Amino acid sequence: MQAPHNTHSKVVGYILWIFGFTGSHRFYYGKPISGTIWFFTLGLLGIGWLIDVFLIPSMNRTAARRYTGGTFDYSVTWILLTFLGVFGIHRFYLGKWATGILYLLTVGLFGIGLLYDFWTLNSQVSELNHARLQQSAGTVAAA
Repeated sequence: MQAPHNTHSKVVGYILWIFGFTGSHRFYYGKPISGTIWFFTLGLLGIGWLIDVFLIPSMNRTAARRYTGGTFDYSVTWILLTFLGVFGIHRFYLGKWATGILYLLTVGLFGIGLLYDFWTLNSQVSELNHARLQQSAGTVAAA
């Protein structure tokens, strides 16, 4: 059995946990429903936020098994989304130039696109990494 790739960083997880009352660390580890709950309840009034400091290593292992590693780094993408998402910089990084320009001109599609990306960014990165792996496997097989 192949060991899972380390797709997410515990350090980034803990940095996002500092802002955990917003649910950002839960979104990062692929838990959008609880991330949304944390966002609207301020980390379950701080109690869930405190408990999460002990759950981050487990969430990190789960994310490593769930998502595909590759060319695009999850941590870089999440840092770009968190701090520069309204400008679409994370979309430029992923090679999605058209929507990157659209986000740049519309402040992240007026925030709605930004929320969409919080929910789906891990899947977007995983799909792009998987496609690159398939493409490189096809190139190697053809050679």
